[in-house]
Amino acid sequence: SSSDVKELIPELFCLPDVLLNRNGLSLGTRQDGQAVDDVRLPPWASDAVDFVAKHRAALECDHVSERLHQWVDLIFGAKQRGPAAAGALNVFFYLTYEGTVDLSGLSSAEGRRALQAQIENFGQTPPQLFTSPHPRRRP
Repeated sequence: SSSDVKELIPELFCLPDVLLNRNGLSLGTRQDGQAVDDVRLPPWASDAVDFVAKHRAALECDHVSERLHQWVDLIFGAKQRGPAAAGALNVFFYLTYEGTVDLSGLSSAEGRRALQAQIENFGQTPPQLFTSPHPRRRP
């Protein structure tokens, strides 16, 4: 959804343990009553190690490397905000953008808590680092 800003964490490309509940922690139950435990993997992955290996191979493949600059533009660069972002269908709820709201300047503690909850639950767009298109990766 346009109000939800989430990215894959680096551990999904290098650490199979992030997908497993090795300590048997009680992680609650799903709406259907089943206990939350290990991440349920897609059918193409035989186990967590296989999932991470295939995930990393996909990330490091030529197809992704040739297009990495486009991702940088969307997440950190020229297509993160403004007309370029709108043209790329990369616009999120205004509260997700850095600098949109000064929480310390809010006089209402309730309003501050509500905005903080919005940021914590729906994510925050990373700072914009580049304002011109990112160069392609060299071969």
